[in-house]
Amino acid sequence: MKYILALFFSCALINSFAQKHSLEKIWQTDTIVAVPESVLPDAGKNILYISLIDGAGWDADGKGGIGKLTADGKSYDSTWITGLSAPKGMGIYNNRLFVADINIVAVIDIKNGRVEKKINIDSASGLNDITITDKGIVYVSDSKTARIWRIENDKPELYLSNVNGVNGLKCIGDELFIGSGKSFIKANAQKQITNIAQLPEGIDGIEPVGNGDFILTAWVGYIFYVTAAGNVEILLDTHIEKKNTADIGYDTAKHIVYVPTFNAKTVVAYMLK
Repeated sequence: MKYILALFFSCALINSFAQKHSLEKIWQTDTIVAVPESVLPDAGKNILYISLIDGAGWDADGKGGIGKLTADGKSYDSTWITGLSAPKGMGIYNNRLFVADINIVAVIDIKNGRVEKKINIDSASGLNDITITDKGIVYVSDSKTARIWRIENDKPELYLSNVNGVNGLKCIGDELFIGSGKSFIKANAQKQITNIAQLPEGIDGIEPVGNGDFILTAWVGYIFYVTAAGNVEILLDTHIEKKNTADIGYDTAKHIVYVPTFNAKTVVAYMLK
């Protein structure tokens, strides 16, 4: 009995120190955002780009687009880019916005606000997240075929296959951080895989905090803080309220997390503390 009590108080003590980070809500839009899947901050322009599915998650219906929201959440343009289908992850390089859309990557000229070209990946059927290196190399996940594609000079080639449950991606230097189902892993330049952490739910968004740690989301309604050592904290749990937490954006300078709530049709901003 004494051993059980000692173990109980020991676990309680550990848990009391486990939660070191939190999210404080700053603002929330009205329910006017047509199925937002991803938010990408453009800090220099004080703008948030939002991928709008505006329909079923994988339907090639031409109803989707990209919206623009000011970083304070007050001014929203829902029709900046139209004519996409089920746009999801996004990345910016040299004034071009790359958007994953089922089996194509749409390339948008940000200055002119128009689709410049569409990069077809014929064998893809579930393009999901995008990340771009500082040299302009694009990586895009295909959740339906368990593959990751690499695009250089607008030409795609298969980079990794058999990545079960692949969704979120983030490039940092020569390393590619990957959400593979519930597994948070990374691949180095030689494509060697290292496990970082195991999460209780499938991983969607991945954002580096800037100190080696990460913020990760699970679509069903969880946001996690994952340390470089692989320790996991739950920052937010909205799954009971059926408020999704899809592919987040993060402003490293202001420490603000921007959350697209998918079926709840809002974008919510939180301060990371």
